[in-house]
Parts: sequence; C-alpha cells; structure tokens
Amino acid sequence: MEIKKGIPVSPGFVVREAFVLDSEEVRIPQRFIAPADIDREIERFTNALGVARAEIQEMRNQATESVGPEYGAIFDFHKAILDDRQLRKEVEARIRNNKFTAEYAVSRALRKQAKSLGSVENPFFSQRVDDIYDIEKRILRSLIGERRESIKDLENEVIVIARNLTPSQTAGLEKTKVVGFATDSGGRTSHTAIVARALGIPAVVGIGSITSDVSGGDTVIVDGTNGLVIIGPDERTLEKYKTLERDFKEFQRKLVTLLDMPAETLDGYRIKLMANIEFPEEVDSALSAGANGVGLYRTEFLFTDKTKPDEDTQFRAYRDALKKMGDRPVVIRTLDLGADKAPGDIALIREANPFLGCRSIRYCLQHIDILKTQLRAMLRASLFGNLKIMLPMISSVDEVRRTKVILSDVMEELREQSVSFNPDVEVGVMIEVPSAALTVDILAREVDFLSIGTNDLIQYSLAVDRVNERVAELYQPVHPAILRLVREVILSGKRYGIEVAMCGEMCAEVIYTILLLGMGLDVFSVTPVNIPEVKKVIRSVAMREARETAEVVMHLSDAKSAEAFLRARTHKIVPWLA
Repeated sequence: MEIKKGIPVSPGFVVREAFVLDSEEVRIPQRFIAPADIDREIERFTNALGVARAEIQEMRNQATESVGPEYGAIFDFHKAILDDRQLRKEVEARIRNNKFTAEYAVSRALRKQAKSLGSVENPFFSQRVDDIYDIEKRILRSLIGERRESIKDLENEVIVIARNLTPSQTAGLEKTKVVGFATDSGGRTSHTAIVARALGIPAVVGIGSITSDVSGGDTVIVDGTNGLVIIGPDERTLEKYKTLERDFKEFQRKLVTLLDMPAETLDGYRIKLMANIEFPEEVDSALSAGANGVGLYRTEFLFTDKTKPDEDTQFRAYRDALKKMGDRPVVIRTLDLGADKAPGDIALIREANPFLGCRSIRYCLQHIDILKTQLRAMLRASLFGNLKIMLPMISSVDEVRRTKVILSDVMEELREQSVSFNPDVEVGVMIEVPSAALTVDILAREVDFLSIGTNDLIQYSLAVDRVNERVAELYQPVHPAILRLVREVILSGKRYGIEVAMCGEMCAEVIYTILLLGMGLDVFSVTPVNIPEVKKVIRSVAMREARETAEVVMHLSDAKSAEAFLRARTHKIVPWLA
C-alpha cells in the first residue's frame, strides 16, 4: 500500500480501478515549407482555427447543459484565445518570415503564451497554462489529422489518473463512468478543479508523480476531502474507505433538505452564510445553495484577456451579479493581481519575490487609472443591489486612507457628470497580512467591515508556501499564532461594532466550523458547494458547546492536538470525516 498526498479540490471518497489516461503530446513535424506553399499553409491554419472554434463551442454547450451556464462560460477564455488577432498575426508571421509549417508556427506561438502565463506566481493566471495547452492540442490535431483521446467507451466505473486534465477533458468526463480523478499537476483555483467540484467528482491534484506510480487496473482510493490517493490499499483501509464512500453519499443526500433552512445554532444564534464566487454566473449556484449573499466576488477573471476591461464591461459584470442577488449583500473585491507579470498590457515589473512585492492594493495604488475605472464601475452598479467594496492585501491604515481619498474623488467625478450611484456604499478590508491583524483596532476605525483571508494570513504568518508539498505539514490553520490573530480580529470587530467575516478556505472546512462559531465569527463565506455541509454543522450545535470547544482549543499548545480534538468533535456530526 502506498499513500500519496496532493491538493484536495473536490470532496468525497471513491474506491475503484484506475484508468491511466495516455496524454502523450502531439508530435509536431519540425520542417520548413517552400515559398510557394506559404498561402496554402496559412489557409490550413485558418481552417484549423475554424475547426477548433466549433469544437470549443460544442464543449461549451455540453458543459452548460450538463453542469450549468457558469461552467460553460469557462470556455470563453478558450474562445478569446482563438479569436485573438495578435495570435493570428504571430502565427502567420512565423509562416511567412520563417517558412515554418503551420503546425510548428502554432506550437511556437502558443507555447510562448504558455511560458508567459506559467511564470506568473498568482495561481489564477499561472493555471491558465492548461487552457493554452488544450487549445494547442486542438489546433494541432486538426492540422495533423489526429483524433482527440477519448474515454467515452468505458464500460465500468473508473478513477482517471492523468498528468493533467484540461478543462474540456474534465467537462467531457462521463459522470456515470468516471467517478474520481487524480493528476500529477494542477491547483485549487484551476478551471479543472472548478468543473470537478461542480460535477461532484472527488478529485486530488498536484500529486507530482501519480502517473508513474499507478498502472491501469490497479485498485486506487481517491480521498478528495483530505487530499490523499492510496494505491493498492490493504483490506483494512479498503473497508474503511468503502464505508466512508457510502456515508458521504448518504450525508450529501440529507444536505438537500437544509437548503431553505437558516444557518442557525440549536439555541437560536443566526449566522450569515455567504458565497465566494469567481464569475458572475456563479451567483445562480450561490442562490441555489442557500447563500445569504456573496461574501467575496473576485474580479480578476475580467483581467485575463489581452487588454484591460473597460468601465462598461466591468459595470455589466457587477450589475448582473447585484441584480440577481436582490437585496442580499454582494462584497466585490478590488483587483487582486499578485505576481511579477500579467496577461496583455497589465505588465508588472519582474520581482525576486512577487508575493512580497508590488501586488494587489499596492499595484492598484501605483496604477490609479486601473483602480479608478474599477471603482467607477462598482459605484455605477451600486444602484442595482446591496454593494460592498473590499480592499485586499491591506498592510497599513495609510493604504486604506489613500484608497478612500481616491474613492471620494471618483464619487465627485460621477456627481459632476450627473451619473447616479449609492454614496453610502460600505468599504471594508481583508485581514490577510500579519501587520493588519496586529493593528486591526486602528483599521476598524476606518472601515465598515472586516473579512479575514486565512489563506494568505496563514501563509504570511507561518512563512509557509501553502502550495509547496515539501512544507505542506507546516501550513496549519489552527496553529496557536493563527488562532490568536483570528480571535483578536473578531474581538476588535465586536469592540468597534462592525461586522467580521471570514472568506478564506479555513471557514469552508467543516472541521473548523464549531471552533470559529465559538470564537464569535458571525459571517462565513465559502464556495457554494461547501454551503450545505457548513450549515449542517452550524445547525447541529448550541453556541454554548461551540464556545466551550473554542476555549479548549485556544489553550492547546500545538496545531496537531487542536486538529485531533476538532476532528473528533466534528466526527459526531459528519461521520465520513476521517
């Protein structure tokens, strides 16, 4: 028996035989053409683009029908690349000037784009590399005449093992046959992970060498809840996970009955359960999951194209989400770029350590035109719902004050132009930097609400890269230092009479729900798929029990003891929790 650790991206447990997907790269003829063949080669490229567009549209329709419109929209990025005039010009230039074959020109141009995106430290952008490779394979297969690999002829249920799965491969999985997957690469925020969660397929990614360790037909366990893949399990482990698989499915069926019920403890304490979304189309998923609003609306998706989105494009995206949410709050986060480079003309200076460099609010305050455009779009959209503006990566009160001055300037400009907006829009900050948590009393006097971003707060406080497998065991949400910071933020919010939310992954993991309740957290913001199970835990405890639990954990000296205590406590409510 061999246990491999990866990144959990879609919860659940499954025990099946492995199907190792052969993802060998398309072989590209490295040859040149005669000058007389240039026009014919460009025509071949143009025709291949047309075929690829048709395939992408078919995949978009399939994903929309089988999963939902918000996931079909993922393929809009693919379409944007195929319709990019600059890409077309670059490929044609390589054919004309270098006398490359269409295949070689396409590969060189797209791999240049993939390399550019792959150098970005921000996972949101770097994980778009998978999309670029997917597009490359489509065009090349059309040019070379090869058919795409297919796993649609499966007769039995399997777990797919692959180096990686492109978004279109993931969306095309036959759910009745492919009941789980594990990949060598990938991350939490990749499109593949998003589609996996929507399909309800347990999945673990970023394992490193799973394709080298598994052969077709091997018995494999995918634990998408804890990020484990177990190869050749012994009899005891096999029986344990078969029970977990059965219990998890039964638990999921029961959660459906909670959708219209409030997130309320046994003794009547009402909690706001909000949704984190990345695309405006995900509002529908949030509403169907019973969300009380949107606690984090990421806006980076608007900036993945070749140019910065204009004000009207942003306005429409924000307005549509607000209208769907009605009077429920929608917290829109300003641009949170976090890397040394970004697509198109949003280029950042390359830095030795971009995670500690010019990112997020720092970047926006150095590029006020980008910030002003975004704030104008948000304010215009504020008439269509309950908008709140959230500033990320705040490390000092000066950044808040400078941003508020810019916001006031934008409001004044809109008044002068007779553009209507809500002048009373609330402004809050994310607490995700230790300096912000330690000076939260100062920040609380300047803003209307606080939201704890645990992903970065843990990473920065413990000096641990949360996606680095070599130090993964040091990334500890219940490390005493983290708990003390979180408690102080919550207490400061209550002291100054402002709302405190948490939008990091910590509050989406049910093992921490009782603890956070007991610490006084009133607003949980999680991905829509996590809402029902978090609500289940909230509705299963009394506030007195939660406070007692928090008191015990706060006095423990190490994270491992805290994890074990919370896991045992939560297991009574969530039986499949290992």
